[in-house]
Amino acid sequence: MLEVKNISLSFGAVQALHDISFGVDQGEILAIIGPNGAGKSSMLNVINGFYTPDSGTILFKGVSRAKMEPAEVARAGVARTFQNIALFRGMTTLDNIMTGRNTKMSKNFLWQALHFGPARNEELEHRRKAEEIIDFLEIQAIRKTIVSRLPYGLQKRVELGRALAAEPELLLLDEPMAGMNTEEKEDMCRFILDVNDHFGTTIALIEHDMGVVMDISDRVVVLDYGQKIADGSPSEVRADKHVIDAYLGVSGN
Repeated sequence: MLEVKNISLSFGAVQALHDISFGVDQGEILAIIGPNGAGKSSMLNVINGFYTPDSGTILFKGVSRAKMEPAEVARAGVARTFQNIALFRGMTTLDNIMTGRNTKMSKNFLWQALHFGPARNEELEHRRKAEEIIDFLEIQAIRKTIVSRLPYGLQKRVELGRALAAEPELLLLDEPMAGMNTEEKEDMCRFILDVNDHFGTTIALIEHDMGVVMDISDRVVVLDYGQKIADGSPSEVRADKHVIDAYLGVSGN
């Protein structure tokens, strides 16, 4: 589904990514791991259009591109969550998830302002989709709650719901379990696996918890100082000496 070819990215004298290539097969869960500063988030930012690489190309569903705007990437079928929660904090859970439907809305601003006829019918359909996601993520009890009042773990789940509302073919998750306790991590792992199984969504995620990575990923790409040092199954990566030296050994896992 996705092929990253020879991507390099620098910020002044700092080389964030150097000649990185890997692919993401349709239907798989790919984990991207590495120490802090390895270039993981920069790689996701290149994929979904926030950063323009200095060199290299990206193929998504066979279409090659050097650069696309984030809105174009979203319309093409890629959704993203962020390391730091990026919800509309003054809006309810339902309203936040509804914002994920923006790329699916076809009626122009005038129709939406009138809130009549086709525009109203369209909104009802999008609201139905949002309610389905709320049921799927088991957050019915907080559907009308302002998200700023929610505990951290539930805010992370709402952000996942907003991404799912866009019906992505490729879902990018930037540290979806960061800051969670054990129970919250178990819930998030379950939902990620369910998204992959129920919707057939291809997933690429960044995660520091090696237990999570080994449990839910089909394949693992390891970055270190902006370079790819390993790419294989969880068991292969866990036994790779370069990975142990660069990351696993440092973390003590």
